[in-house]
Amino acid sequence: MEKYLVSARKYRPATFASVVGQKALTTTLKNAVATHRLAHSYLFCGSRGVGKTSCARIFAKTINCSNPTADGEACNECESCRDFNRGTSMNIVELDAASNNGVEDIRKLVEDVQVAPSRGQYRVFIVDEVHMLSSAAFNAFLKTLEEPPSYVVFILATTEKHKIIPTILSRCQIYDFHRITIQDIIDHLTYVASQEGITVEPAGLNVIARKADGAMRDALSIFDQVAASSGGNITYRAALDSLNVLDYEYYNRLLDCFLKGNVLESWTIYKEIRDRGFDSLFFINGLGSYLRDLMVARDPSTLSLIEAGDEARQAMAAMAAKCSPDFLYRAMCLCSDADLNYRTASNKQFLIELTLAKICQLLGPSPSKGGNGEGQLKPIAADNRPAGTEVPARPAAAPRPSPATPAPTPAPTPDRTTAPAVRHTAPAAPAMNQPRRPAASSLKIPSISIRHSQQQSEAPVQESGPAPKRTTPFSEDALLTAWNSYISTHPHAHILINTMRAANPRLTDRNSFTITVQNAMQLELMETNRGDIMGYVRNALANDMVDYVVNVNTATSPRHTLTDPELLEKLRSETPVLQRLIDDFNLHLA
Repeated sequence: MEKYLVSARKYRPATFASVVGQKALTTTLKNAVATHRLAHSYLFCGSRGVGKTSCARIFAKTINCSNPTADGEACNECESCRDFNRGTSMNIVELDAASNNGVEDIRKLVEDVQVAPSRGQYRVFIVDEVHMLSSAAFNAFLKTLEEPPSYVVFILATTEKHKIIPTILSRCQIYDFHRITIQDIIDHLTYVASQEGITVEPAGLNVIARKADGAMRDALSIFDQVAASSGGNITYRAALDSLNVLDYEYYNRLLDCFLKGNVLESWTIYKEIRDRGFDSLFFINGLGSYLRDLMVARDPSTLSLIEAGDEARQAMAAMAAKCSPDFLYRAMCLCSDADLNYRTASNKQFLIELTLAKICQLLGPSPSKGGNGEGQLKPIAADNRPAGTEVPARPAAAPRPSPATPAPTPAPTPDRTTAPAVRHTAPAAPAMNQPRRPAASSLKIPSISIRHSQQQSEAPVQESGPAPKRTTPFSEDALLTAWNSYISTHPHAHILINTMRAANPRLTDRNSFTITVQNAMQLELMETNRGDIMGYVRNALANDMVDYVVNVNTATSPRHTLTDPELLEKLRSETPVLQRLIDDFNLHLA
């Protein structure tokens, strides 16, 4: 029985033509081989599984081939090619820099470089994951990489080019490998399935290709997994179940909820997704990507930006036709905000549900569009009262006589007194559209003149005039009693009452007294509270003329805060026994 070999190894490229998704790069390498324009060092950069190491091996095999083809491929018939195919070629040396990243490992490599090839023209050294070399190892490698022997070719491979020091980059020809497209992965998986006798659905291969994220090696590994779980029949449903991928069907259902404003149904779909074991952050990011694809699918010129097959693109375009660009843009912004706030949210489920509710409300009327801002949700308090229910209306419930037209006499000319009453009782309609007011007698209401009653109530006030100022004489003891009484009634104003206790009020003449404060802050405090303090004192003394003047005490210097040495010296002088204690125990300040 033939031993099983995984597809990633079985279908590993052996020629430049079999490399998937890197046509421009492989064409350049073939032309370099055909014209014998070989550099002494190359750097292959790209994400995982895109063919860096495979291209390095094919390139090493081709430059040592005795009879290369016209298009720059190895013949696979010469002795060098046969040694390479058997894995016994001594001209190709591979080094994993992830586990051999020290200076000693590079020194061994430099020593091996001095050995000439026993068969063929070149010795090729492939250093994989070269970014893992230490700084000392990079420096030890510089001289050899810059001026190797004529028979040596270095091929460095890395997934993180930014970690390689510039002095290494400047000594290499740099080739950037692209992520493999969804369609290229689907085409290659279709070929592998035909070779293995596996039946496939294009939609199932599309799920695998999207899961692989641009890496052919990952796609082949996932292909083997789904084929094993489905018994050699890769369908769309089998791929979803095997890989636990969130189906676009859920996103399509959510989109219908968004367009209808159905918040509760969107929450139900979200619960189904969580019950299937999907993380909420994965879900909200997937929803954002789905909305992005809808935005792209609206325009045929950008439809190619969707990494999917033609059938999936057309289905996406049909869904996108239901949405406006403004809705999609605002929905994407909400998903982005949810992603940013997810890690700090204490209730992550509530955050996602709130985001879904906001998206459902995007198409509802907002205040800026003439609506009430509640979107598609039902109003909280709808006006469904019966016709006979008594509800106080905003304008007056029944017509009232104008204050300017009293019943007993002909309507006098409106004066300044009646103007406020007219404005208060007027309906909301403009004055030019108001009907002619009926006479007061026809309304059967008491003939009372509002203006007349107002004049009667205001007459005593107009006759009385301003109240006289109180000028009751008072003594300094009475002043201190009123001053301390204010202090006792404000126990929580600590700063103010402490300032007033130390202010020392002194009577200077019949109606004024002075207080003394210690600084500008206290001065500002007393001026700020002058109205409240004097109102209390004037009522207590029955004198409306009393007032105070604030003086700042500049004679006394502020209290000096002693430093630790000064405090110790003071204690020594006041307590002689302390000096003996310090001397006996040889104490010092820390």
